[in-house]
Amino acid sequence: MGVDVTTPNIARIYDYFLGGKDNYATDRAAAEQIMKSVPEAPASARANRAFLTRAVRFLAGEAGVRQFVDVGAGLPTQGNVHEVARGVNPDARVAYVDNDPIVLAHARALMVEDEGVAVVQGDLRRPEEILADERLRRLIDFREPVAVLLVAILHFIGDDEDPFTMVARLLDTLPAGSHLVISHGYEGGMDGGASERAQSVYRRSTSSIHSRDPEQVARFFGGWEILDPGVVWISQWRPTPDDAMADPSVTHFLGAVGRTPQG
Repeated sequence: MGVDVTTPNIARIYDYFLGGKDNYATDRAAAEQIMKSVPEAPASARANRAFLTRAVRFLAGEAGVRQFVDVGAGLPTQGNVHEVARGVNPDARVAYVDNDPIVLAHARALMVEDEGVAVVQGDLRRPEEILADERLRRLIDFREPVAVLLVAILHFIGDDEDPFTMVARLLDTLPAGSHLVISHGYEGGMDGGASERAQSVYRRSTSSIHSRDPEQVARFFGGWEILDPGVVWISQWRPTPDDAMADPSVTHFLGAVGRTPQG
């Protein structure tokens, strides 16, 4: 399959915000256009990555989870989930799931020799196919707790596709002690004009963005217990001193971690 370098790609735009090199001129141009309206976009991407790192460290350590399924994993970068988790628990196993052929190619090239990692083609819109994938099931034992990571992915799915049901179907078969991590774009605190200008760029890329407020993000957890401090700006979720921000709303991401009611 050829690579379309003429249409901005959301994974490559995010990679550019993180300072990566796996992007093309059209992605960089789109990212720069977004930054004209939302100059804090790169800092927001870094804050989202820092939230993911803190959540994975918590899960691999205090929560005792050693199996992770990262759906919508995006392009590999520094501090990937398996690296962070193994820094706490060397036995951690991670399945990366994405529907972007570029992401899959990069991830497989990077992780080809790692027996504790699987790279799986899958789409959150078809959760049963993800769960049935042979490579994933060889790596992940669904009789033991699993952490599902939905980081910066759900806002690319509109309400007309019913993402709440998608997530519920993904979580239905998970055993006690399992966890769910979500970060989600939210335009609260953002100037309406700036938000619309940024949205217009994403609409010309491979996917548009759908903002959801804290109550809507909480709905994704269904009957699961949302752990302290709840649904908050990502920089407010169990921050380290380095994560402190004078105005957390400039991250433009909400985040939360939940666990099964029996956990």
